[in-house]
Amino acid sequence: MTADKVRRIVLAMAPQPPAELSDEHRLVEDLGFDSLRLMELTVVLERAFELPRYRPEELVGVRRVDAVIALVAGSSAAGEVSL
Repeated sequence: MTADKVRRIVLAMAPQPPAELSDEHRLVEDLGFDSLRLMELTVVLERAFELPRYRPEELVGVRRVDAVIALVAGSSAAGEVSL
């Protein structure tokens, strides 16, 4: 499932991983991501889900785990439709 895979990747890459990850965790404030680590997370997600590169404007507002899941799920669905 996409959401579970996204959660595993976020948790594995989090500089300050919690004992239990929740969809409400904030990437920067709760998990310790900085701008470089967020860029790395983006690249790992693009590769893991075989997505086209995200444009910076697509990433604005992606601040919590649930937003990352929604972004990847939306991109995956869009890719399936265009095939």
